[in-house]
Amino acid sequence: MLINGSQIVIECLIEQGVDTVFGYPGGCILNIYDELYKNSNRITHILTAHEQGASHAADGYARATGKVGVCMATSGPGATNLVTGIATAYMDSIPVVAITCNVGKALLGRDSFQEIDITGVTLPITKHNFLVKDISELADTIRQAFLIAKSGRPGPVLIDILKDVTALNNMYEFEPSKNPDKLALEAINKTSFKRAVTVPTPNEDDIKKAAELINSAERPIIYAGGGVKISGAEQELLAFAEKINAPVSESLMARDCFPSSHSLCTWMVGMHGTYASNMGITESDLVIAIGARFSDRVYGDASKFAQKAKIVHIDIDPAEINKNIETNASVVGDVKEVLSKLIPLVQKNEHKEWINQINEWKKVYPDCYDKNPKDSINPKFICEHIHQVAGDDCFITTEVGQHQMWTAQFYPFGKKRRFVTSGGLGTMGYGTGAAIGISLSKTGSRVVHIAGDGSFRMNCNELATIGHYNLPIVIVVENNNALGNVRMWQRLFYGKRFSQTTLDIGPDWVKLADAYGIQGYRATNAKEFAEVFDKAFKSGKAAIIDARVDRDEMVLPMVPGGKPIYSMIMKLSAEVMVND
Repeated sequence: MLINGSQIVIECLIEQGVDTVFGYPGGCILNIYDELYKNSNRITHILTAHEQGASHAADGYARATGKVGVCMATSGPGATNLVTGIATAYMDSIPVVAITCNVGKALLGRDSFQEIDITGVTLPITKHNFLVKDISELADTIRQAFLIAKSGRPGPVLIDILKDVTALNNMYEFEPSKNPDKLALEAINKTSFKRAVTVPTPNEDDIKKAAELINSAERPIIYAGGGVKISGAEQELLAFAEKINAPVSESLMARDCFPSSHSLCTWMVGMHGTYASNMGITESDLVIAIGARFSDRVYGDASKFAQKAKIVHIDIDPAEINKNIETNASVVGDVKEVLSKLIPLVQKNEHKEWINQINEWKKVYPDCYDKNPKDSINPKFICEHIHQVAGDDCFITTEVGQHQMWTAQFYPFGKKRRFVTSGGLGTMGYGTGAAIGISLSKTGSRVVHIAGDGSFRMNCNELATIGHYNLPIVIVVENNNALGNVRMWQRLFYGKRFSQTTLDIGPDWVKLADAYGIQGYRATNAKEFAEVFDKAFKSGKAAIIDARVDRDEMVLPMVPGGKPIYSMIMKLSAEVMVND
């Protein structure tokens, strides 16, 4: 059929099964928005308050569903406002397709109004990007972008389309496809970037070597990463851990990959990891890293990481092998496939002495979370009460900071794909947009967004989106009137010189909620929090809870930057329990 470029964009999105896009219109992308208007019965467009909110919403949508999230913006500042969201998705390997439109061909490269080389800007933070200058390339490019975004190690792809290509009178023959991925693969295989969609086949000898090391280990520990979730290998991880009876430590991105209540779960590892996870890694004789990239927040001092252990690394991306930590054996391939082949080769084991030791370490806990303050709320209580009311099915999003670490430390996740947070980039302001994307993802599950007052002020303009679309998101602002994480570092390492980390300049979160037509609550102690959270969650409507947390509440354990992960600060006095 003969249609214009804007119509081709819509038809290609329909081919990909896209039902929701997030964005903000502008001059250069108006032709596409005109087609969105005409096709509103086929694709739902969600207007966010800011383009960054759209990019985070597309990211949250993707994490909740496993599908590709889609966001749109116009040229210039519209496109650059997507950059932080694209980088967030890139660092956490999230499949997002960002569509922008640029100035016309005659104006390109002339510093025209709202012109920016967005493909140049996003080159380091996309899995791949495209500039479409001719309508004949448009359909193939969109199909390739979606395949690249979701194949192998997922990631964001940007498509920048010149305004001429989308013009209403620029027509081209388009033939819908029932198998767009096949067409995309055929086109990609003719290019130099075909590796972007290649899924490595696991080497059988590598799997056998890994199995041999696992079978000979006496103190094995699993280090699970976000790749477990991306691969959908949660059941395989559970079966593997139970067969070899090895404790499972988790990266931040893997906190919902293994049931928190399972006896083998030691929860998070690294800078704010548990004593059991960090000591388990330190004293193990074999670390089995699965879908993890050995972030510096996990290994601390690389030269002192797991010195007594051999390392087995399983990952889909060969670039991650030996990048940060040297391995003794590695298997490159999809985690789900590798574990499926590895499980039959490993011996059933008990490791009784080792598990007994792990269980003893689980009893070692920072002493600062047992208190029940009268004029503030314990972060541990907040997490436990939210779970008690919301249950395992609820999605939990966070911003970045102390509240994020408390959530990772204390929230007992029991169901996969329920924890959505910015890991690699650590993006303050991420969680509000992500909560919007999840709430609109048709999963049927509620969303509770746990934020800090510092992070939440960065994108609280998205309350307009939440209010307009009547999204039943409960936002819990753990309000300590401070940039808590930075303040904590200033307290420990900068002589309590709290430079620019005291946030006593507002806003009043309850009044702000009211301005957007959202119910606002305030809680200053545990009893009040329980009462207002129960009321807010059961109302089935959007709500904000201003939950007062002590300004000097710490996130413990804590490993100072660059120190080995066994050098954990365990007490409020900053006394180091274990010295390096």
